[in-house]
This record gives sequence, C-alpha cells and structure tokens, in this order.
Amino acid sequence: MGVNISDLVVKKEISLDFLSGKKVGIDSYNMLYQFLASIRGADGLPLADSHGNVTSHLTGLFYRTINLVDLGVKPVFVFDGVPSQLKSETLRKRREVRTDAEKKSSLALKEGNMGDAQKFGSRALRLTPQMVSEAKDLLFYLGIPIVEAPQEGEAQASVMVQRGELFGAVSQDFDCLLFGATNLFRNVGVTGKRKVAGKNFYVEVKPQHVELESTLNELRIDRKKLIWLGMLVGTDFNEKFPKVGPKTALKLVQNNASFEDILKETKHEIDFDYKEIEDLFLNPVSCSVQQNKLEQREVDKEKLIEFLCEEHDFSKERVNSTIDSFIKKRDELSKQKSINQWF
Repeated sequence: MGVNISDLVVKKEISLDFLSGKKVGIDSYNMLYQFLASIRGADGLPLADSHGNVTSHLTGLFYRTINLVDLGVKPVFVFDGVPSQLKSETLRKRREVRTDAEKKSSLALKEGNMGDAQKFGSRALRLTPQMVSEAKDLLFYLGIPIVEAPQEGEAQASVMVQRGELFGAVSQDFDCLLFGATNLFRNVGVTGKRKVAGKNFYVEVKPQHVELESTLNELRIDRKKLIWLGMLVGTDFNEKFPKVGPKTALKLVQNNASFEDILKETKHEIDFDYKEIEDLFLNPVSCSVQQNKLEQREVDKEKLIEFLCEEHDFSKERVNSTIDSFIKKRDELSKQKSINQWF
C-alpha cells in the first residue's frame, strides 16, 4: 500500500541510464508484486508453468534484472523479514481484500467477463513463500546480491542509503522517504505503457527520482513532520485520519509544532501510539551488511537453465541467448571499469 503522498513529493522523470554505475537497494517484495500485477494473461491470472506454478514473478525478475545490469546498474535485492507487530492489522485487512477479490475474479471468469476478471485478478495477487524462495534462487544463480532484512525491506534499504552503502532505494512506495532514504527511485521494475486501473486507457510510465531533501524543502517541513504527515493520511501501521487528505495534512504539520497539537486541532481520538510509529520510521530496525556481500558474483548458467527451463518451462533457446548476452555484457563492463581505474 504505502503512504499516500504522491501529489506532494517532488518527482523528476529520468531514464534508467541515470542509474548506471550506481548501487541501488530494491524493495524486493514491492517489485515482485509489480511483476505479478503486470505480467498476466487475458483471464487476469498470472503466467504459470505446466505444473500450475506461477512464473510471472520469475519472468519479470529474470529479464528486468538483466536489463538493469546491462545498463550498468548495480542492484541489491532487499527482502522483507518478520513484519512488525504494528503491521498486523494492515496485513489482516489485505488478506480479506485478496480473499474477496479471488471470489469475484473466479465468478467473472465463469461468466466470461474478462474485464472484471482482470480487475479483481490484480487485487487477488498473493506473493507466497514459495515465490519468494524461487526469486532468491534465481537471483543467486544470476550472481545478484541479496540482503535479508530483519523486518521491513524498504526500511533496511533506506538505512543502507543513509549509511552510504547504496545510492538510493527502489520502490513504488513513498515509505522509503519516511524511513530516511535520501534518494528514492520509482517505476524501475515496470516501464512503458500501463493500463489505468478500472479504466479503458493506458498511460506512459517512466522512471522517477524523488530526493528527500528537495521534497522537504518544497513542503517546508522536516523529516519528523513528514512522518506526522504520513500518519495523518495513513501508513501501514495506522489508519488515516477521517476527512484529512494530503493537502490538509500538509497544512496541519506546517502549522503545528507537535503531534499533540495536531490531535487537538483535528479533535480525532487515535487508537495507536503515534510515538511508537514515529520511532519506527526515525529508527527503523535494520541489520549491518558486509561490503563484499553487496558485490555481484559469477553467473551460474547451468543452474539458471535447469531452474528456468527444466523446472519452469522457459524457452531454452531464449534463456540461453539471454544469459550469453548478459555474461558478455558484464565482462565488457568489468573490463571498462578496470581500464577506467587504471587511468
């Protein structure tokens, strides 16, 4: 879900070339959901192999990761750990929404209503432990570094950005800004034309760069007030304030020196500990990572072909060609880097 502050943040359109030579932390769950949502059949269901196992996440992960590395990007995939207890209510509600959407999608398919099947199918998406495990296996065979976060993946990536281990965080959600990421990159997993949910037209989706400092300066607030703003419009850890949208929330945080003053002005009785949520964003749970764990390793071509082609029915010819091209490009980039270092 993420915090709804899209209309307030300062977004700059970029090309993926902008990330060339930069090490970025990818909010893995967030990107895998993008692949599940965008890579689907006409019936609204994700792609699957002959055994019925979903493969949309693997298709997107394989080709997009290779595309990024070919451009010189240095991706580090950060996976979620055990969710914070504060998120339990949000997760429960998401499960209810998915269960309801699954029923509606199934009914739409039976009735031959492909429009509703697509719509509800996207809402019924589930990222299972098996899918996550498969994604990690694929990245390991590709030689791409993986970081296991103790809690939230976007929190871990954001802390690593603050520590200077990563240039930026890649996620669709603006939570990374609340967690302190100085650079946030959106629309990296899926670019091009995308169908607008519930509408019969498409929009062009381009990568975006959001700088925390520029956003705070534009909004005339500090990071703590950005967190307050997030709590007002709703985070993964609390419900939004009734009748308070992003613009109203901004005025409230600009005009009040404390969250207690905001509560007095809105006369809203909260059922959460705002100090606990504030601390969760200001001091997110994270782990230390050795620098050598963030470097790319050699590609295991044999394992990749076995995993993708023999286990999941990918085209052997296409996978072979893609891997060979990938290895050649990585070697060229590595040689170019050595030459640049020499001079």
